[in-house]
Amino acid sequence: MSEVLGLLLAAGAGRRYGSPKVLAHQGLWLQLAVDALRGGGCGRVLVVLGAADVPLPEGAEAVYAVRWADGVGESLRAGLAAAAGVPDARYLAMHLVDLPDVGGRVVARVIGAAARAPSGLARAFFGDRPGHPVVAARPHWGPLRDSAAGDEGGREYLGRQGELLVRVQCEDLASGTDQDVRR
Repeated sequence: MSEVLGLLLAAGAGRRYGSPKVLAHQGLWLQLAVDALRGGGCGRVLVVLGAADVPLPEGAEAVYAVRWADGVGESLRAGLAAAAGVPDARYLAMHLVDLPDVGGRVVARVIGAAARAPSGLARAFFGDRPGHPVVAARPHWGPLRDSAAGDEGGREYLGRQGELLVRVQCEDLASGTDQDVRR
């Protein structure tokens, strides 16, 4: 769907992991994340880069977060600014590169929930644990961008949405566990 834009946050240095996660497993995590967004219904995929500049999978477009070292909030801000320049996008599916078991079925489920919700806002949950992707209709992009700073991404904004944020149970499809350390 051209109206759904994928945004993959992959700019970090991966300090706890020991290297940028966009490089993990010779780029496999990057490929899996792009495939999840494309397979889940995103017509285009923007990948926010910073600590490492890598060749992107076919169909993905680079966005550079100049201030990536300031934290995930700056990467999110760069991605949201780029998304705002895509006029036909109505929804944004935000995903992280370090969730290799989250596939297209999870993305599709969350996109579907956001599209059906009056608020246009949905987030994957794995049991009681919030996760990714997060899907937001265009009216949320500016407030999300304004609330993101430093190491704070969209958590504060999403936390203020209460019942407007649709919780989409996805634990039957994936663990949704961030891979923060090498295994």
